[in-house]
Amino acid sequence: MDKKEQFYKNLKKKLREDTTFPTKYLFKFIVPAKEDLILQVENIFDYTGAVITKTSSKTGKYVSLSVLVVMEKADNIVAKYKEAEKVEGIISL
Repeated sequence: MDKKEQFYKNLKKKLREDTTFPTKYLFKFIVPAKEDLILQVENIFDYTGAVITKTSSKTGKYVSLSVLVVMEKADNIVAKYKEAEKVEGIISL
């Protein structure tokens, strides 16, 4: 099992132990300040009722995205992180 798989397995376990679903979950990402990359992240949460807050870094090279959304179960949270992984240069916090 690689590090990413282990991370997701641990995350899922922790969420199941500590969280009552459905729950409001806050995703945090940092992406290079390119409109197409920001749009890719926003599209992951399309039609979910997510509230997305964007903040530019001091230098303007990066944008942090905070995504507050109601999630039904731990598997859905992990699935969103895996989807976000595909965005070039993204950092999940």
